[in-house]
Amino acid sequence: MLKRLLSGLVILFFTGSAMATEEPEYTVIEKSEAFELRAYSPKIVAETRVSGSLDEASSAGFKLIAGYIFGNNTSRKGGNEKISMTAPVTMEPTSEKISMTAPVSMEQTGGQWRVHFVMPSEYTLDTLPTPNNPAVTIREVPSSNYAVIRFSGFAGEDKIATKTADLMAWLDSKNITPRGKPELARYNPPWTLPFLRRNEVMVAY
Repeated sequence: MLKRLLSGLVILFFTGSAMATEEPEYTVIEKSEAFELRAYSPKIVAETRVSGSLDEASSAGFKLIAGYIFGNNTSRKGGNEKISMTAPVTMEPTSEKISMTAPVSMEQTGGQWRVHFVMPSEYTLDTLPTPNNPAVTIREVPSSNYAVIRFSGFAGEDKIATKTADLMAWLDSKNITPRGKPELARYNPPWTLPFLRRNEVMVAY
């Protein structure tokens, strides 16, 4: 069961020079030590699908979406528009055939990954610029509930497996059934000291 969950793990991370100034809006339903139940509001994401290993897909997906938010787009008024970076950026496998270790969203389907950035809340589907690259698409994600476990340090495969198991055990103790793939959210740039890092394993329920 854990292996199947880990194979669907979503990786969210920050890289580059921009620090996030906005995160998706949510309400805490319940909190118990490192665990939380959250209700997330609807959000809009810019996403792309890429192939390759985890690291290869992560880099390729980030570059494509970063290109869009940094100006490779056409605004509704003409010209291009720079969009602020937010957290998390998510990475999720679109199938369960390729194992993953670990807020860019990446999702894997048939050997591919879906990578997305959450758009700032000031935008709607009607006001966001149109991507110039057809590999980048825009979609709205409906409101959803997530169970979360928060931890610091490096988000390596062994720690992610442990935290995922802890989260699943906590949900089982509350008779809550997860309905999505586990996600790993990393909210800090790679140079952040380990004890200052914010990581979260998340799963929809």
